[in-house]
Amino acid sequence: MLDLRIAPREIEESSFEVLKEGDLFLTTLPDGDVPEGNLAGLGLYYRDTRFLSCLEHFINDARPVLLSSATRGSHFSQIELTNAELRAGDRVIPLQTIHLRLLRVMRHALYQRLRLVNYNLFEVTLTLRVLIGSDFRDIFEIRGTDRPRRGSHLEPVKSSKSFTLRYRGLDEIVRGCRVVFDLPPAGMRVEADRALCTFHLTLPPQRKVHLTWLIQPVTDLDEGDATRALPAGRGLEMSFVSTAVDQANEYRKWKRQCTRFVTDNEVFNHSLERSVTDLRALYTAYSDGRIVEAGIPWYAAPFGRDALITGWQTLILNGDIARDTLRFLSRHQGREVDESREVEPGKILHEMRRGEMANCGEILHTPYYGSIDATPLFVILLGEYYAWTGDRGLLEEMRDALEIALSWCREYGDRDGDGYMEYLGQVEGGLTNQGWKDSWDAVVHPDGKLAEPPIALVEVQAYWYLALEHGARLLAELGDEDGACRLRMEARDLKQRFTRHFWMPDKDCLAFALDGRKEPVATVVSNMGHCLFTEILDPDAAGKVARRLFQSDMYSGWGIRTMSKWEKPYNPMSYHNGSIWPHDNAIIAVGLRRYGFLSQLEHLFTRLYEASLHFPYYRLPELFCGFTRRPTGGPVRYPIACDPQAWAIGSTFMFLQAMLGLSCSEDGLQIKKPILPAWLRELKLENLRVRGGVVDLGFTRSREGTHCYLLRKEGDLRVIIEV
Repeated sequence: MLDLRIAPREIEESSFEVLKEGDLFLTTLPDGDVPEGNLAGLGLYYRDTRFLSCLEHFINDARPVLLSSATRGSHFSQIELTNAELRAGDRVIPLQTIHLRLLRVMRHALYQRLRLVNYNLFEVTLTLRVLIGSDFRDIFEIRGTDRPRRGSHLEPVKSSKSFTLRYRGLDEIVRGCRVVFDLPPAGMRVEADRALCTFHLTLPPQRKVHLTWLIQPVTDLDEGDATRALPAGRGLEMSFVSTAVDQANEYRKWKRQCTRFVTDNEVFNHSLERSVTDLRALYTAYSDGRIVEAGIPWYAAPFGRDALITGWQTLILNGDIARDTLRFLSRHQGREVDESREVEPGKILHEMRRGEMANCGEILHTPYYGSIDATPLFVILLGEYYAWTGDRGLLEEMRDALEIALSWCREYGDRDGDGYMEYLGQVEGGLTNQGWKDSWDAVVHPDGKLAEPPIALVEVQAYWYLALEHGARLLAELGDEDGACRLRMEARDLKQRFTRHFWMPDKDCLAFALDGRKEPVATVVSNMGHCLFTEILDPDAAGKVARRLFQSDMYSGWGIRTMSKWEKPYNPMSYHNGSIWPHDNAIIAVGLRRYGFLSQLEHLFTRLYEASLHFPYYRLPELFCGFTRRPTGGPVRYPIACDPQAWAIGSTFMFLQAMLGLSCSEDGLQIKKPILPAWLRELKLENLRVRGGVVDLGFTRSREGTHCYLLRKEGDLRVIIEV
């Protein structure tokens, strides 16, 4: 007999399966299990709480054997399993004679349908046991934050076909994990934090037997709620089918709203389609708007910087992402000074959480505003969105948000009045470093000594320059020419001073930052590459930066590292000090296009594409290790990278826009000197929405170069092609 207390299962698999819909997401092993006591953070999560910490299946006390698993369209999973050799009474059931197909889909709950088929010539009687556990841990606790106290598990509630595990948090919210079966288990042993359900199944030869159940997180739960009627029996099976159909229709609708990319490379087509559906999965509705959440599992929440960069990356795909991001973040824009959460008027949030620890004030993320770059990026995205769409209504709606964001950058972002934006990072419980490289040891001198605040990051000054340029154009569009003129003068002054203060003559490239003594942090890092897309550098300096990024210490062969391997703090397995981030490379790629470094751009895109072929679903993860590329083998995965992760997904679309030379302005859509890499001969863009019109474009590569054709145009829109 299987005991409730099962020893933790060792996790050796190199990847996990992910399902996400709305506030729910599930991470499992490829065989569909969530092993009890796993240290990988696997489980079913809802609003920053893990409601399902164990889900394990056993056939006659043995684990099923995985055949294959796949997630279709980021919302539906299909897992194929079979049996090890089993003994049922006096009879031996040979291995691989029972087929189990596990189907899963999510909407407000996790629906699971198990189909069993007996391929023996004789009838088989089996015992299926399902172990289900709920630890109700906050995601920050799972990530390693110590909690001196926790809430308490309550008495479970059960009926013949269901049970609910319950927990009262320190925030006085009662959370429950409700499980409902279509067929009543033969046995149901329920403890406070887990249950073991047993089914006795008779499988005739070549006949299908189905079991369906749902697992539903619920909050603010009392005993009456725990026993309320839910679909059961045939109703539960039909609910599974209707949910699967509805979800498939939702994803088809989403794809119709997006630009369609069709190439002659089928692998790349699959990668693009997965990127489109992954974005749909991360694009989440909140009570005050929609926003793309940053990534699964650790960052399934609104992040200002991540959402803004993703919105920018995906303008070529679907401008709604950028529009909704701007609206959501403007609604949470800082309105007062609260030093405990680093809030100031006009500032854009860093991160928002809704779990027990946030409710109890154990973390600052309610929301938390410790970001130096989210606010200038907000202005940049508004400028890019308006250039792409010409959406006058949104521009007027965002006027106040734009003006107070610019004011924050000038008045609060620049703490000492030297014209540069810097951060302190000294609030207890907050982030020490507040740029995109926000790990505690990210901003470091070449000798390994941490930089002392206030810290002025090199890329943040470039963002501020571009924000001033965009702000000037937007204010002029809104009729404020005096305000626009002031911003242009600020931008010109910043550009004149920037290179003088950040350039390192001895290394012939830009410094990482200026520290609290206004001394350069001389570590060679990828951040300087972000300055290229802003065009804050003159062509000579830009060329030196581009060449420096492609030297062997910075360029691994798979992509550009976050830090030179010649620096003492370099570690290719670290989060920010030598790893490779796809979004970092994509932003650099946009800069390479701006300055005309097209051969480097094509080379970089090709190497990141080749890296993607080594990851599940050809999906680039949040980051991977920065080891040098070898003749055999692929890139080395970073063990706890988010996957899918929003700005890693968006990187492919940003690379494509840079490769095709696409840009937008009041003059229309421009295609300038497009290039296709050697592994693409044809590319078609269909349903590209730009400035109130719709365009289809075709690109072909030949020995003479890449050619662009206008295939369709709807609306009053100019299309300018320069090849």
